[in-house]
Amino acid sequence: MKFGILLKESPYNYQAFDSVYNFANAALEMGHEIIGIFFYDDAVYVGNKYLEPPQGERNIKSYIHALKSKGVRLVICVAAGKRRGLTQNTVSESAEISGLGQLLELSIESDRLITF
Repeated sequence: MKFGILLKESPYNYQAFDSVYNFANAALEMGHEIIGIFFYDDAVYVGNKYLEPPQGERNIKSYIHALKSKGVRLVICVAAGKRRGLTQNTVSESAEISGLGQLLELSIESDRLITF
């Protein structure tokens, strides 16, 4: 099965990012395909290349690098990013910045679009 994922919650305020990360890894291990993850609203902070977690906290940057290395496409919403100060220069090399058209493509290409 092909899954698309839409994440709308901040990576540090809620557990939604952890749920997406765990779901994506479990789905890949079971042989499913993750077409991509679209980060919208406060979830765009996931793509900030300047994230440096305090010692002992989970490292969001390493999680998105791990997903990218497994072939998962990571898309940061350009409008939501701009509203929060993210630009092409501040987005992690593991993610790309694009518009809502990519979310539409993601929903068309996947068998299921899951929102967190």
